[in-house]
Amino acid sequence: MKNFRYLFLLWAAAQMLAGPAGAQEYPNKSIRMIVPFAPGGASDFVARILVPRLSAVLGQQVFVENKAGAAGNIGMEVAAAAAPDGYTVFLGNVGTLAINPTIFGARQKVTVADLEPVTLVANAPDILVSTADLPASDIAELVDYARKNSGKMSFASPGSGSLNRLEMELFRNVAQLEMVHIPYKGGAGPALVDVVGGQVPIMFAPIPAVLQLVKGGRLKPLAVASQERLAFLPDVPTMVESGYPQVVGGSWQALLFPAKTPLKIVAQFYAATTKVLAEDEVRQKLLQGGVEVAISATPEALRDFIFEEAKRWGAVAKASNSTAD
Repeated sequence: MKNFRYLFLLWAAAQMLAGPAGAQEYPNKSIRMIVPFAPGGASDFVARILVPRLSAVLGQQVFVENKAGAAGNIGMEVAAAAAPDGYTVFLGNVGTLAINPTIFGARQKVTVADLEPVTLVANAPDILVSTADLPASDIAELVDYARKNSGKMSFASPGSGSLNRLEMELFRNVAQLEMVHIPYKGGAGPALVDVVGGQVPIMFAPIPAVLQLVKGGRLKPLAVASQERLAFLPDVPTMVESGYPQVVGGSWQALLFPAKTPLKIVAQFYAATTKVLAEDEVRQKLLQGGVEVAISATPEALRDFIFEEAKRWGAVAKASNSTAD
């Protein structure tokens, strides 16, 4: 029944957007988009492509407010505490919404239950990369090399509870590999510096962070963690075709309002966002940074998606004893 209500409201919202902006009750003032990470990261990249077009479609300014700290939890807490009136929207990701509840445990103050989902907006598939001189050019050769060097080979990650660490733990478990985890702080950048320099041989990384390093030959791409090959890296095989269909992951991004935001406003923002995401210029700008458009069928479908992602990555985090940094 709730899905039917959403579908009706989405239709109504689309009709409102098609009419004169002045006829709209919402919005009548600027809207802040809280990004729970520092400027320059994947979430900030996505937000700053979306906000100019959302502003144009909604007829009011949408602006980015970066609230970094505690693996995204500070920004999420600020968003959840905001008035549920449609003027604060949160750009969450797989870490804040699906991984943090498990790794922070009792310290996690806010979950998706405290937010009103709108839609997925983007997904940045991750990629398994290695130092350029690693004697392995694909996943089969990597597995063979790791088994011959069991317990001696290390892998880097942006943190103990990061998605990239969990992806490697999942791969290690399925492939039955013994490796040493080397966690870094400060996002993917510091870890990548050591992989490029040869201090640590491999890591899963967000494609936006490594795309130019791969294209420049400074990192070797072994496989992408996506269901299908990527248009901007067509020669790089997937983990699926390499024999590991379980290892699919990426830093998806999603928009959510504070809980109890009226469904009419949620539906209108959904309609505006999906309209923006359908624009070819927006899609191309995202692709240039290694990010693909992703859209939820309905706001309620996003809630279901987050629940499944939390269950999936939560199980990996518990099995690997992953904790918050």
